Amino acid sequence: MTSDLISQVLDSLAQTDESIFSNDAFPSVDFPTIKSALDRLGSREMVLYRQIDREEAHLTPEAEGIAAQGSHEAKVFQAVRQAVEGLKIADLPAIVGKESAKVGQGKAFKEGWIKKDKDLLWATTENIKDASREQLQTIQQTRTHTDPKVLADLRKRKLVTMHKMISFEIKKGPKFAKELVKEETDLTADMLATGAWKTVKLKPYNFKAMGAPTMSGALHPLNKVRQEFRQIFFEMGFEEMPTNRYVETGFWNFDALFVPQQHPARDLQDTFYISDPPQADEPRADPLITEKLADGSIPSPGSQGAPKQDYERYFNDVKEVHEQGKYGSIGYRYPFKDEESLRLVLRTHTTAVSTYMLYKLAANPRPARYFSIDRVFRNESVDATHLAEFHQVEGVIADFGLALGGLIGFMEVFFAKMGIHGLRFKPAYNPYTEPSLEIFGYHEGLGKWVEIGNSGMFRPEMLEPMGLPKDMRVYGWGLSLERPTMIKYGVKNIRELLGHKVDLNFVESNPAVRLEKD
Repeated sequence: MTSDLISQVLDSLAQTDESIFSNDAFPSVDFPTIKSALDRLGSREMVLYRQIDREEAHLTPEAEGIAAQGSHEAKVFQAVRQAVEGLKIADLPAIVGKESAKVGQGKAFKEGWIKKDKDLLWATTENIKDASREQLQTIQQTRTHTDPKVLADLRKRKLVTMHKMISFEIKKGPKFAKELVKEETDLTADMLATGAWKTVKLKPYNFKAMGAPTMSGALHPLNKVRQEFRQIFFEMGFEEMPTNRYVETGFWNFDALFVPQQHPARDLQDTFYISDPPQADEPRADPLITEKLADGSIPSPGSQGAPKQDYERYFNDVKEVHEQGKYGSIGYRYPFKDEESLRLVLRTHTTAVSTYMLYKLAANPRPARYFSIDRVFRNESVDATHLAEFHQVEGVIADFGLALGGLIGFMEVFFAKMGIHGLRFKPAYNPYTEPSLEIFGYHEGLGKWVEIGNSGMFRPEMLEPMGLPKDMRVYGWGLSLERPTMIKYGVKNIRELLGHKVDLNFVESNPAVRLEKD
């Protein structure tokens, strides 16, 4: 097919010195076939061609009927004008059809062609101009219209559909010939021996041709940004927390954080609960994790040097803080239910991990910096900025003499390392921090300020049951990994970043991100 088309193109050009157009000369040939033929001729400089992209308007079946028989409103007018003594409204559908009566009657009233007198319709003029029919006839002949507003209106009325059409302007090239000369691609030993290489046509090398793409793996943008976050944390002296538990108990996820058991965040509408098994054991030491001694060495499991903590007492202290109050707090004063505390949930935040690490820290209180980056789950409605599962970046700083001003200053330094400046802070409420601050950054793509983090100072009701000293203060803050990634990559819809709608070309083509560079 391509060889035949090549001959047709050369024959057509041989008959004229002007350009020819593919849609006129070869209307029945599809795009891939003619593009292949022109590429082959163009590589030999036998032809020069230019691609022309345009949109053509095509009539729908309803519009074709209007172009042939007249518009709905024109049909209504003709029926009313022919009725000498007026036309009953109830009789109109039987004369012009239900669709024409429904659509055309209102349009005819709007144009002032007819009027209503009780249950009768009367014509108000002798002649009309059927503009809709004329417009559609013009489009039928020319495949377009000079007035864009007319096209937009007809598309809105579903009378016209737009189709992208591709054609080519073709003209003779510097090496035009009526026949395609075969080009040899290889210089063989026979050509050298016989001297045929002197007369054969050799195909020139195309040194500008792109090489074949090499298939390879690619890091997801979230992984790229995650690595940058990890590097920032390590530079600032943080230690990474283990986050290998997607399933937590209500105790570590809520109760230990001084979140009351009646809090809305614990409802089924906000949290994913595990049905099997229905509940877990009470808090106990994890036999899979050993603790470092004060000198940094790791004792063997069960050795005398390993720090031991009373998990049962910790559970009861947390329960007492909720029910009756303790450590200077009056608590929430409600009956604490053990079975609610032992329900299993998909963790709603990595703060559950931070709580566990702070409790471990209480065995040997000292200044510490922890961070984690991992997936969390919330039963939320999905929209452009929210998903039911996302990644949380969390940091915790424990030290003596910390104050709110230090938290704000640290947040500005921390986010500045990501290239995010000019933060805004808003007072907020969290059950486990007081005071609490929401952190906002400006999103250029969305054109508005978006919340990029939450922060605060952990409450004594959370820290003192762990056994931490009264004068130790703890900063805590968290943000989603997706929001900064959206800002840096200019993504407007979070569903295009994580989930089944992610474009693999987006993953493969985006460069590594550098958070400290705008």
